[in-house]
Amino acid sequence: MDNLKQQPNRKRVALVIQYQGSRFHGWQRQPNQRTVQEVIESSIAEVLGYHTPIHGAGRTDAGVHAAAQVAHFDYISPIPPQRWVEILNQRLPDDILIRGCAEVSLTWHARFSALWRRYRYSFYTDKCPNLFVRPFSWHYYYEPLDAELMQKALTPLLGRHHLAAFRRAGSHRHHSWVEVQETRCYRQGQFIHLEIQANGFLYGMVRLLVGLLVEVGSGKRSLTNFTEIWQNQRREQVKYSAPAKGLCLLRVGYPNFPFPSWVWFDTQPLFVFTGNREKCSEVMK
Repeated sequence: MDNLKQQPNRKRVALVIQYQGSRFHGWQRQPNQRTVQEVIESSIAEVLGYHTPIHGAGRTDAGVHAAAQVAHFDYISPIPPQRWVEILNQRLPDDILIRGCAEVSLTWHARFSALWRRYRYSFYTDKCPNLFVRPFSWHYYYEPLDAELMQKALTPLLGRHHLAAFRRAGSHRHHSWVEVQETRCYRQGQFIHLEIQANGFLYGMVRLLVGLLVEVGSGKRSLTNFTEIWQNQRREQVKYSAPAKGLCLLRVGYPNFPFPSWVWFDTQPLFVFTGNREKCSEVMK
């Protein structure tokens, strides 16, 4: 619809969205690629009869999942805002799900109103492969990982820092300053989960950070050297990006968020599998 922004009777709807990122080329619409934004926009246009853009809180990379991505779109129609969960879930493919919808003010913005984003990265550390966790974790069994040591490496990141060492080429952002608000690295059975919360994230930041952090957890790199690399912006020393499938946009924080906590808080199940490691090791010999 032409000049939708000029229409005084338009509504703005916020969505909480889950997607399994394996078969998507990221969130952002791209020519000749299957993206989350493109699929949802097409479903909305099918209902309304015209295109309206959807704006996300963050642009996840190809293969990255989301447990509670947040987005909004504007529209003019007699459709009540609360009906969009049912309407869209009837049309969307199996790897996208709308968990909640709510009408918000026309000044509310999924990206610019957000106070923080939180990501979780999951490692599966047992030697036995497991089909049911493979799409959502990095199967890292080459050497033991020390979760407590990895947490110690993350702690100095708290606060506002210039993190150009964890920024992939191709970003259009004008600076690399990030305010890291919280970090957690903890073991649950044969899984290690790493969570990081910040006001925003650089292009490829979490996967580059994890790629360097495993060298600390495996004893190949010292805590001091890890910190020196990012403090001195030595991007050339960060050579590996962790696989996308282990990364999930866990949630996004807003003032006066119009959704109950069960819709958006910790909606990615936490893997805690504790199989017989000794027996599995015998099989793998």
